[in-house]
Amino acid sequence: MSSPIIRVENLSKRYIISHSQEQRNHDTFRDLITDKARLLSQKIFNTRFHNDQNNCEEFWALKDVSFEVNQGDRVGIIGRNGAGKSTLLKILSRITEPSHGKISIDGRIASLLEVGTGFHPELTGRENIYLNGAILGMDKVEIKRKFDEIVDFAEVEKFLDTPVKRYSSGMYVRLAFAVAAHLEPEILIIDEVLAVGDAAFQKKCLGKMQHVSEDQGRTVIFVSHNSEAIQRLCSTCILFERGNLILQSDTKNVLSRYLSRESQRAIPQEWFGLDDAKRTGTNELSFKAFKYAGFEKSLGFNAYSDGTVEFNLLINSDNARTIGSLAIVIYDQSGKKLVNADSLSLGERISVDKGKNTIQMRINQLHLNPGIYILGLWMADPLTGNVFDFIESACEFEVVNAGTHSFGGRPDFDGVVTCDFELKTSMNIHTLNVHI
Repeated sequence: MSSPIIRVENLSKRYIISHSQEQRNHDTFRDLITDKARLLSQKIFNTRFHNDQNNCEEFWALKDVSFEVNQGDRVGIIGRNGAGKSTLLKILSRITEPSHGKISIDGRIASLLEVGTGFHPELTGRENIYLNGAILGMDKVEIKRKFDEIVDFAEVEKFLDTPVKRYSSGMYVRLAFAVAAHLEPEILIIDEVLAVGDAAFQKKCLGKMQHVSEDQGRTVIFVSHNSEAIQRLCSTCILFERGNLILQSDTKNVLSRYLSRESQRAIPQEWFGLDDAKRTGTNELSFKAFKYAGFEKSLGFNAYSDGTVEFNLLINSDNARTIGSLAIVIYDQSGKKLVNADSLSLGERISVDKGKNTIQMRINQLHLNPGIYILGLWMADPLTGNVFDFIESACEFEVVNAGTHSFGGRPDFDGVVTCDFELKTSMNIHTLNVHI
């Protein structure tokens, strides 16, 4: 068994949230300079500040975290916003120091934590490749050997001699990821920054990370809220909650635990509010609430296998507009996407007024076997690529059995997706003997 390439022991990170202006923790030299300038300004203009301990509050971003990662592992880090994921990556990347505990890292790290990390805005793309490579510890010969591969992967050859300050955020990410992935670090750390890129490039990045791990034995640490991406790339996961390590296990178990902790169960025919849901998007349009119902009173209006289920979506819009892509997404409890009922596939654009709108969507045959599933909601403009609102884990809902096993009902253990099939019998079955 290979020895750990990353060992984290009793790691904690404490911040002091000061409600006065006198005392602060500084993670970077830039933070220190900025804070000193602010204090000098306050002294010059006789601003009164107080040294009152009651105005300070302790916040533990990480609490007594311990784990190990072996060479070649692909590890997903998941958890809600504020769970401590980014703090952990900053400590692993040597951007900030822990308050307690220690980490041991055997190998060179390449990190992509924020758009444009390690780039100088005034330098061209070409110059930044050499700069970023040097920051990662590569010599000029090694960078030159990989240069063409980096440019080809990033697909920015046309803008290679343009200052990167004129790049879009997507172009920044393309080039930054290409540099980090191709300059052969032993450990590649990627934060949610990949979400800035388009879907095709995200898929390309996932493929590259899988390649450097499986074929080159490199270690990948990947933070994402996209459970589908985590499931595709990562063999194991670590779940964080409020700075605590909750679970480290195989990806399926951790995602199931995460989604079940995130979701509440919706009740048929009752509005389910979404104000507290974890979401991403521009918020120009947003899901406010929804309700669902099947069409069988005897089943309590629950959704059932092969039955019709209707969704009512309450949507708020900041202006009158049309929606090009509106979807009901259904996942199993491990985060695997099973159903994507998207208006885009029907070629329909949905008009909404400013304020609150109700939209109805009906799935005529729900080909899912009995069980508990996760419901997601999606709104976007496919022409511009803007995602208005995406709630990956809005709630849990149940698909029930429409009958008993003896009278045509489907057994609960019968897989995930239902299918139509026929059974034929014959009274005249002939046996064919073949002699060799």
